[in-house]
Amino acid sequence: MTRLFTGTTLLDDDGLDLALAPGLGIEGLEASPSFFHGFATHPQVLARGLVTLADITATRYFNYVPTSERDPILSAHGDRLRAECFSACNGVYACLEINEQGLDGGEIGRGTTNVDLSPASRAVLSALPAQSLLHVDVGSEGLTASTPTESLTERPVEMPERWVRALGNASSMHKEFEEVFSVPQSGARAFLASLPSATGTGKAGWLSNQRGTVRVSARKMPGGVQVNGLHRLSALKRLLTHVQSMSFHAPTESDSVAGAMVTLELPGARLTLGLTDQEWRGHSGEGSLLVDLAKPEVREDAALLSALLSFEPIIDVDRLAREAALSTKRVEAALAVLAASGRVGWDIHDHAYFHRELPDNPDAIEKANPRLVSARKLVADNALRPLEGSPRTWIVRSRDAEYQTTLGENPEAPEEGARCTCSWYLKHAGNRGPCKHVLAASMVSSMKPEEAISAL
Repeated sequence: MTRLFTGTTLLDDDGLDLALAPGLGIEGLEASPSFFHGFATHPQVLARGLVTLADITATRYFNYVPTSERDPILSAHGDRLRAECFSACNGVYACLEINEQGLDGGEIGRGTTNVDLSPASRAVLSALPAQSLLHVDVGSEGLTASTPTESLTERPVEMPERWVRALGNASSMHKEFEEVFSVPQSGARAFLASLPSATGTGKAGWLSNQRGTVRVSARKMPGGVQVNGLHRLSALKRLLTHVQSMSFHAPTESDSVAGAMVTLELPGARLTLGLTDQEWRGHSGEGSLLVDLAKPEVREDAALLSALLSFEPIIDVDRLAREAALSTKRVEAALAVLAASGRVGWDIHDHAYFHRELPDNPDAIEKANPRLVSARKLVADNALRPLEGSPRTWIVRSRDAEYQTTLGENPEAPEEGARCTCSWYLKHAGNRGPCKHVLAASMVSSMKPEEAISAL
């Protein structure tokens, strides 16, 4: 996925001009999108927050290697600006939100693009003096007559395809998270100061609240959050002098392996990091959306919903269900498809989906989910037969072998508690989404009787 910048990020006497790639807004593709013109209420928070994202996207935390930068996705939602990125290893998700209190003197627009955070941009933002009066121009009016091909300063931007896949998996995983504990400013600053550097691998622990400070223990603690790879939080040190409080989040299911999330509350802003459960594991391979993607009619439902979205900071599922004349369950499944293509995300603070827009590429969903493609092929090849006397068990023929797949007891979610004799299940036990055999059996079991007969 490639976008070309029409300029570069500049800091001069007139203020900060963030260079943007052509973006998608309410009216469609805009060569020079305009998201905000005004002042930053807390200039260094905005500048250092963006540099923190640049630090993260340029770092491979597993087998540490500095890499070339990727340009964060920037979305404007009318009430906030939201910049998102992943680390080079895909094991860290980062989201910087600048809310209305952090911006002054202008109206926040709506749309999605990439913000230029090149090495030169990082130097510009890092050098911002503490007491500067900073005017922010997100999409300069001076660029409105420019095109991506006519600019002398254009720079190609590759947004990795795995970012799209990771955005979908992250949104699904983050839905499971709830805040476990928080600490005030003093405890947050002490914890940030104690974090290892980005090269300090192998450090892990259970984090808990001990009288307003963060305690790190090698053993599981009541009310604690497990973090593997504490060095993956090192980029937050840049915001140590600005942090007001810090909260820690974990999955609601005690046996979940979805990782951990950490949030810094900042003046007029918030920065959230999402970590996978292991430092070597990336968000792009979790497979957490496969079940929803396999549901019938889900693509048509997703296309219908996409026409009703308008860069909302909080998506009202009930409203969408009414306007689309769909059940809430079908809306949730359709939103999962939109998440798989990076077009909606999950906000753990608002406990709601939000809308971002990326170029639509339906083929990318299947490319990013080979297990889904394989499961559909198993169904199309009549490779499943029910085990006599066991209504939830299927024999699945795959290549030259047969596997026994038993679905869970809940007919609404047969993948929950499912088992399979294949090597994928033996290795992952369902922790990275269902195997292709469970997925295929779920698809057949959800079919209408006449459809199931024709598929067998």
